Amino acid sequence: MVWVIGDIQGCYQALKTLLKKIDFNPKEDRLWIAGDLVNRGEGSLETLSYLYSIKDSVDIVLGNHDIALIGAYYGIKKSNPTIDPILKASNSKELIEWLRQGKFLHIDQKLGYCMAHAGISPAYTLKMAIDASKELEKSMQGENSKAWLKEMFAKNISQYNPKASKIDTQRYALASFIRMRFCDNNGIFDFKQKGSPSSLALDKQHLKPWFKNPTRKDIDLKILFGHWSTLGFYNNNKVCSLDTGCVWGGELTAMRIDDASEQIVQVACE
Repeated sequence: MVWVIGDIQGCYQALKTLLKKIDFNPKEDRLWIAGDLVNRGEGSLETLSYLYSIKDSVDIVLGNHDIALIGAYYGIKKSNPTIDPILKASNSKELIEWLRQGKFLHIDQKLGYCMAHAGISPAYTLKMAIDASKELEKSMQGENSKAWLKEMFAKNISQYNPKASKIDTQRYALASFIRMRFCDNNGIFDFKQKGSPSSLALDKQHLKPWFKNPTRKDIDLKILFGHWSTLGFYNNNKVCSLDTGCVWGGELTAMRIDDASEQIVQVACE
């Protein structure tokens, strides 16, 4: 079986309860994680350590909180009490190096799904998204990743520009894979809006979820994503949002993707 799980954010006990509920066996089954493995939840070290222990059975994409953890390890982002245990662990380098090998876009053509933490930019075709993710992964995994990540943190790019510099092109790609939620009709991201679509103020109702942008390029794989706890579970034939706000007192959600059932299993966060 293949299961995909939304944002864990260090909710280790909920993760273990969910895996028991779906009868997950790492020797036989496969697990996709839609990013934000850590941060805010009190079991961030345990979560990362467990997923690392079954790494041969897990496919992860990096989320904004995972990137922030790597930045904290490099000393270019502030730490906090929920990720301090990771940074102080005796095997912190091993854990961070494994995390640093994570993808920004995971694809399985046979299953018919792809996964990115925040989704895929409306401006991207699938090929463009693949190329952008590979470029980011090459930089993240390279010898100069600390300096590169510092450049990424320096500025956010909210609009796709094919004539932009390489660094701004990467900044846009990173924002689209780990930060986007809303954009306007021209595809320009609004990073300040974090609520649900129904919560938008009157002067912001021109904004739409990225997957409802009228100019969005057609992608022939169903896009699995997290990052948007206020959106919650949302599923149609094109996209599925799996961040159901476990760390905020909601649920942790898993969906089976190796058959047509798309079976949903949820557990409440403690």
